Amino acid sequence: MLSPIRLFAEGLYRYVLLGACLAIMSTASGADQPERSEALWKKLEPFAQPPAEFAGKLGPYRSPLTFADGTLAKTPADWAKRRDEIKTTWHKRLGAWPPLVARPVVKKFDKVERDGYTEYRVQVQASPNGQWVDGYLLIPNGKGPFPAVVVPFYEPLTSIGRGNKGRGVGTHDYGLQLVKRGFVTLSIGTPGSIDRLGGDTRDALIKAGEELRRQPLTLLAYVAANCLTALAQMEEVDPARIGIIGLSYGGKWSMFASCLDERFACAVWSDPGIVFNEKDSNVNYWEPWYLGFDPKVKRKPGVPNDKNPRTGLYKELIDAGEDLVDLHALMTPRPVMVGGGVQDPPKNWIALNHLVAVNNVLGQKNLAFLTARKTHVPTPEALELELAFLEYHLKYAKPKHGK
Repeated sequence: MLSPIRLFAEGLYRYVLLGACLAIMSTASGADQPERSEALWKKLEPFAQPPAEFAGKLGPYRSPLTFADGTLAKTPADWAKRRDEIKTTWHKRLGAWPPLVARPVVKKFDKVERDGYTEYRVQVQASPNGQWVDGYLLIPNGKGPFPAVVVPFYEPLTSIGRGNKGRGVGTHDYGLQLVKRGFVTLSIGTPGSIDRLGGDTRDALIKAGEELRRQPLTLLAYVAANCLTALAQMEEVDPARIGIIGLSYGGKWSMFASCLDERFACAVWSDPGIVFNEKDSNVNYWEPWYLGFDPKVKRKPGVPNDKNPRTGLYKELIDAGEDLVDLHALMTPRPVMVGGGVQDPPKNWIALNHLVAVNNVLGQKNLAFLTARKTHVPTPEALELELAFLEYHLKYAKPKHGK
């Protein structure tokens, strides 16, 4: 039998050895951070500059730096005023938001322990009058607070890798992929649950617009803003490091949400079509479930023509020669990646160059990115770039909140 003195000595030795190992591990982890950050930036850097053929081109778009009275914002102070003007204008166009929910309730239902994370089926309070949005909350194992990402789509199962195969499972399962990288993710579907709404998301959005006299896209943005608040109030989440990502319909949703709420630290808009384009039937802002809602007119789906003309806010914007570049400018000085595909080809750098011009006024560089793929749904390579963007800007770069 070992003597008490020897037992104490061996215990002390093991304690010291364990402490040394933990210190080494901690040091190694800290040393890895600059290397990981640099590796991510090397992936992203080529996409922070337009191809030579689009460099410096501004196209027909009105500059976001131009005030309504025609004067030009030339300084950061000027831009702060112009930014307020743009945001006020867009809320007036879309329909003003109700007050945000101060402390959104998050109802947790099914809890499942999975490999490396915990999954909850949840409902999040999305409005003061008790409207709910269904989703899945994924929390990585380990000690937080973690960065977090809101992932909007038609329904939340696709975003956690268990949706309809026709919607590209495994190619934009952002919620699942990001929790594996150490993010809390909240994957949400269309408010009210498309299952309970008879499966017709578009009709549900139009109905919401009719009831509230607002364009459906701003209602979606409002829901995302309340989900951000819910995440920010969770002890597992770093409230300064919350982003948003979505594809197609979810990309439009992400774009309007991140532009209208500066609390989103960064955003990925994956092939939503960032500008109007009636030559592409899938860049369909004219539809009443996006920007074409008009309570007095019912138009048939499809590209506008003489027999099926434009309606709603979309018509007003086209008639006035307006587009979405001033909305994009509300992202400054926060980073944004457009996951470019069929709807957002490289020529859409012409629109993003206006965002770059605003960042230049603020003395900011390399905050607008446009990737390129030949498909609408992300390829594995495109998916990796989108995930790398969020990891770099939410884990390693300093958040750029504010006006």
